[in-house]
Amino acid sequence: MSEQLIKITEPAQEYLRDLLSKQDQEDIAVRIFVERPGTPHAECCMAYCPEGEQEEGDVRLDFEGFYAWIEGKSVRYLEDAVIDYKKDSMGGQLTFRAPKSRVPDISEDASVEEKINYVLYAEINPNLAAHGGSVQLLELTEDMVAVLEFGGGCQGCSVVDVTLRDGVEKTLKERIPELTGVRDKTDHTVTDNAYYN
Repeated sequence: MSEQLIKITEPAQEYLRDLLSKQDQEDIAVRIFVERPGTPHAECCMAYCPEGEQEEGDVRLDFEGFYAWIEGKSVRYLEDAVIDYKKDSMGGQLTFRAPKSRVPDISEDASVEEKINYVLYAEINPNLAAHGGSVQLLELTEDMVAVLEFGGGCQGCSVVDVTLRDGVEKTLKERIPELTGVRDKTDHTVTDNAYYN
């Protein structure tokens, strides 16, 4: 499993073994996950994971002298990922290369958040880009309201309410029936790059 899903190079394995051996806890692992997967803002992350703190659906990968948990919902975004370690003048740096982390990918069991990001980056942002604008999901509230932030030519634009109501909200609610609403959290007092002033 570890070979197909994610590659941790020998130098990176050595670094992680050393790092984990210095922790005060027995049986501590690392947990690897992707924040904001399927968007241009995706970030690959790694954190300590004491035994028992892994989540249901996480996948365990065994390496020599340590193991790693891969967050279940991040698995498909981490296919073909490579974690490497390069020594430099500051000591060294762990690097992540995950070519699929930013690719919008929607599956049957996708979360509402993943569906929103998919629609934003596959359908809505290409249209906003014509005006130098973009929109991203900040959060999804418990009552299923998508909180969005506009950027570029949409920030401070005088017709952003129309764009939100007739374009973004309409499209999102058509594609994702679970959504109850859409809210804009952009600071529109900044009008430097606005498409319409």
